[in-house]
Order: sequence, then structure tokens, then C-alpha cells
Amino acid sequence: MQVSIACTEHNLKSRNGEDRLLSKQSSTAPNVVNAARAKFRTVAIIARSLGTFTPQHHISLKESTAKQTGMKYRNLGKSGLRVSCLGLGTWVTFGGQISDEVAERLMTIAYESGVNLFDTAEVYAAGKAEVILGNIIKKKGWRRSSLVITTKLYWGGKAETERGLSRKHIIEEIVRAMTHVINQGMAMYWGTSRWSAMEIMEAYSVARQFNMIPPVCEQAEYHLFQREKVEVQLPELYHKIGVGAMTWSPLACGIISGKYGNGVPESSRASLKCYQWLKERIVSEEGRKQQNKLKDLSPIAERLGCTLPQLAVAWCLRNEGVSSVLLGSSTPEQLIENLGAIQVLPKMTSHVVNEIDNILRNKPYSKKDYRS
Repeated sequence: MQVSIACTEHNLKSRNGEDRLLSKQSSTAPNVVNAARAKFRTVAIIARSLGTFTPQHHISLKESTAKQTGMKYRNLGKSGLRVSCLGLGTWVTFGGQISDEVAERLMTIAYESGVNLFDTAEVYAAGKAEVILGNIIKKKGWRRSSLVITTKLYWGGKAETERGLSRKHIIEEIVRAMTHVINQGMAMYWGTSRWSAMEIMEAYSVARQFNMIPPVCEQAEYHLFQREKVEVQLPELYHKIGVGAMTWSPLACGIISGKYGNGVPESSRASLKCYQWLKERIVSEEGRKQQNKLKDLSPIAERLGCTLPQLAVAWCLRNEGVSSVLLGSSTPEQLIENLGAIQVLPKMTSHVVNEIDNILRNKPYSKKDYRS
């Protein structure tokens, strides 16, 4: 199980001479918690397995568009927190695949394009991703109130006391812990990541039973080849308890980018030793079938005047139940290309979506759909 925390108006805390997000230390240091009150706001998200809830209603989130950048903003679930519909993730890249200079360039491009949501985790690059993110924010001097930073807690360190969600690591009981964080002024909302619908409902019930604060969002994988949770399970949670979706991996770890059409390039993520599982997925029979489907989707992208990655990201955004889609880029060119999906979104008509569904042939159906 994993916890993700989204922060606004956050402080930066020095750790071993480096600037690190304060959320990493606030769970175990009372003096830090006291100093952070009214300065540090967080949204916590917790992760687990899939559930079996089905949608019954249409989802419609209030959306606004920034005149200067064209970026669109949506509410995080039914909360009042406004997040850019595209966010920037740091998995694999920050502290690993790219240099600090490139990381700064990526964040600058994203920020100047209207992105206010940046995602990281304490386990990314053994904590370096958080450090780099904090250093860049401090260096750029961006207003704290203009940012929403998400970081995930669970894996921490190697010792038993350095990982998990016990009181030693954050606070023993998750719902009580998140309520405590919010009541201390360090957080505004909290949510879950990779949890099943049943577990999210259980957290909501516990919160209501003991007069605590329930989750407002779920962070889930969502792309052309991974659809069921976001399209079948989460919509009912949105309508019942207001939980929204923050999705990640819109390009399926790069599979949808088109770079793997002729094998695994040496400079790609799948070529890294720690991503052998991704390489195996790409060269598998199912992986080859996916590449063939991507080739069939290319004419649609060409007709719409966009690239395949832009089509894939816009396809995710066309789901009105998605509050924000987290992008992962290793070069400025990739990020600029992916941000261009905002311009493709208006072209995602029902006809285009149906065309894509006919090619993918993986649209999930609820039990209600089968009965009808």
C-alpha cells in the first residue's frame, strides 16, 4: 500500500545540505509539524488493488481554460482544489534518466505552459527526485500557492521502520493519520493511489463513522490498454462520495509513444536493467498485438493533425471523470509534444472515440451494460 501527498503553499526543508520537500519529515518530527502549520498544505493518496464497482451516471467536472497558456483546469474530484488537467511526473526521469539541468528545463516548460501539478515519490531515485524537485522550485522562486505537489509514501527505506504506513513511518491508522495532517494545517485534502474501489469505500465509511476526513481522489493507471478501473470502477465512487481520478502513464511507460515499433532502442526506458519487465512486455505476443493496434491508430492521428502520443493523451483527457493526467517526459521535446494534447482535446468527438474503440476492441462494460 502506498500514500501519495499533494501539497500547495509548501515549505522546503534542508536535508543533508539539500532542499527536500517538508512532507517527508513532517510525519515524524513534531517541531517540523508545528513550524509548518498554515504554510504546508497536502493531499494524501493511498494505493492498493482493483475493485468491482460499476458506473451508473455521467460524470461532468467543471473545466476552465487559461487564456495565456490554453491549459485547462478541473476540480480534483468534488473537492475545491483546482488542478491542471495535465501534470508532470518524475518517475524514472528525475535523479535517474535525466540530468538536473534537463529536469529544471522540463519543470520550467510545464510551469510556463500552465501546469500546476507535479508528481513525485519518496522512492523515486531513492529520494533524489524529491530533492531535485524541491531544489528547482526554490531556485525558480515560484509562488508556493501556485503549485500542487504530490509525493507518495510507503517504500521509504530498507529497514522495516522506514517503509509502510505504520505510526513510526507516518501515523498508524491511515484515515486518522490523514485527518491529523489536515487538522495540523499541513494538508487540504487526501486521497488514495492504486486502491480498490472497495477499500476506498471502506476508508470513506471509517471517516464518516469516526467523524474524520474522507479521501477525495484516487491515483490510477490509465491509457489505451488499461481502462477498466477508471472507466468502470471509479465513476460510481465519484457520484457516491466525490472521489475523482488522477491518472498516470498515459503512454503506457512509452509503449504508446511509437518508439518500440521496431524493437527496444538503447536509450529507451525499456533498455534499463531495472525495467526488464517492460522489455518483456513489449516483445511478448500481447505487446506485438498492441503495436499493431497503434499502427492502425496512426491514420486517425494524422487526420486530426497530431502525433500518436498526443492522440493517446487527449484520449485520456476526453474522459470527464479524470481530473488530471500525469505526463512523464525525459526530454523537453517530448514534454512539449505531450502538452500539445490540449489542442487535440476539442477534436475528440464521439465519432473519433468510437473509431478508436473499434480498433482497440477493449472497451470495458459494467454488469449493468451486460444486463441491458
